[in-house]
Amino acid sequence: MYRIGQEEIDAVAKVIKSRKLFRYMEDSECGRFEQRYARYVGVGEAVMTASGTAALVAALAGAGIGPGDEVIVPAHTFMATAVAVLAVGAIPVIVDVDESITISPEALENGIGPRTKAVIPVHMWGLPCNMNRLMEVAKKRKLIVIEDACQGVGGAYEGKKLGSIGLAGAFSFNYYKNMTCGEGGAVVSSDPRLMQIVRCSTDCCGFFWNGKEQDIRSFSANGSRASEFEGAVMNVQLDRIDDTISAMRKSKKDILRRTTASGLLAASPRHSPDWECGTKICYLLPTSTAAEAFAKQVGGVISAKTGRHTYNEWDPILNRRAGHVPAMNPYTWEANRGCRMHYSLDMCARSLGILGRSVMIDNNPEFTAGQIDELVGRIETAGASVLGQAVGR
Repeated sequence: MYRIGQEEIDAVAKVIKSRKLFRYMEDSECGRFEQRYARYVGVGEAVMTASGTAALVAALAGAGIGPGDEVIVPAHTFMATAVAVLAVGAIPVIVDVDESITISPEALENGIGPRTKAVIPVHMWGLPCNMNRLMEVAKKRKLIVIEDACQGVGGAYEGKKLGSIGLAGAFSFNYYKNMTCGEGGAVVSSDPRLMQIVRCSTDCCGFFWNGKEQDIRSFSANGSRASEFEGAVMNVQLDRIDDTISAMRKSKKDILRRTTASGLLAASPRHSPDWECGTKICYLLPTSTAAEAFAKQVGGVISAKTGRHTYNEWDPILNRRAGHVPAMNPYTWEANRGCRMHYSLDMCARSLGILGRSVMIDNNPEFTAGQIDELVGRIETAGASVLGQAVGR
C-alpha cells in the first residue's frame, strides 16, 4: 500500500451514513468505479471482484476456458495464476520467463500443444510483458490472451494500458498493489458476451436480477462480488493512481540512470520502460553468488526467493492436487487425460537461473530526493564491492 488517507475515510463514512451498503442500490460506488475504471483502462466494461484470483477465474470462464484445455502460464508469477486455470477445470502448462522476468515469447511458442487454448501473460512486479511479440504468437497460433495485470495497475505497454491488449485483463486491489482497498479486483474487456459470463461468474444472483435480458443462460458460480466499501475506497484510489505511478517511474528512471552509468551494474531488460509501473528497481547480476552478495548489501531481494511467485514453490500444482476432494481434482478428469501435466522442480531451469541472478529493490512514490540519493549511494557501493572484486578492480 502506497497512499491512503482522509479522503478514503470520508468516502467510507459517506457510504455508512447513506445506509446504502449493497452494491446494487442506486448510485452504487461499485458501479461508478466500474464505469470509471473501464474508461481509464480503455475498454468497454469492467466488473469488480473480491480478489485478483477471482478476477482471473471469471476472465477465463468468460473466455470459454474449461476441461480439456491447456493454458500456458509463466514460471514466475504468483501461484494464483495457475490456480485460476484449475478453478475453471483446465490444466496449466508452465513455460520459461526471460531476463525481463516476464514470459518468454519463444518459450510460449515452443510450449504450445494440440490442447493449448490460451496464454496468461503476467505483468510481473509491474513490468510489462513483450506484448507485441506475444500477440503475434497468439494470433498465429489462435490462442486466447488473458492478461494478468494484478501487479500492473496503472501501467501500460507502448501507451496501451495493461489489461486492455488481450481479450480480457484481470487486476488485483489487495494491500500490496499500486492502488488498494485491502482486497478486491476487477475484470476488464471490450467483449460484451465475455463480460456477461464474467458478471454471472462473479455474482450469479446479481446476474439473475440484472441479466435476464442478456443472451446467456445464468449458471451457478462461487460468489465473489465486491462491497460498497471497496467501491468507495477504489474511487478515491483511482484519483491517486496516475500521480503514484508517475512518481515511481520518475524515481526509477533516475536511480537506474545513475547506478548503471559506469557500466558495472546492468539493469534487467525492460519492455516499454516509459510506461511501466516502476514499482521495482531490477538488476541482473552475472552470477547467483554475486546476486546474493549484492542483495544482502543493498537491501534487495532475489527474484527466485519470493516464495509462491516461482513455480518450484507451487506445491499443489507440482503435486497435482487441485480439489478439496479427489473427484473435484481436474488432474484426474477424463476430459483432461490428453493434457500435459507432468511437472518437475527443474522443468524451467533457465527461469531459475535468471531469477537467481535478478535482484529487486522496492521503489516508493514517497521517496524524497535525499532518500533517492542515499539509495543510489548504497546501490553503487554494493555494486562496486561485489562486481569490482569479481572483475579484479
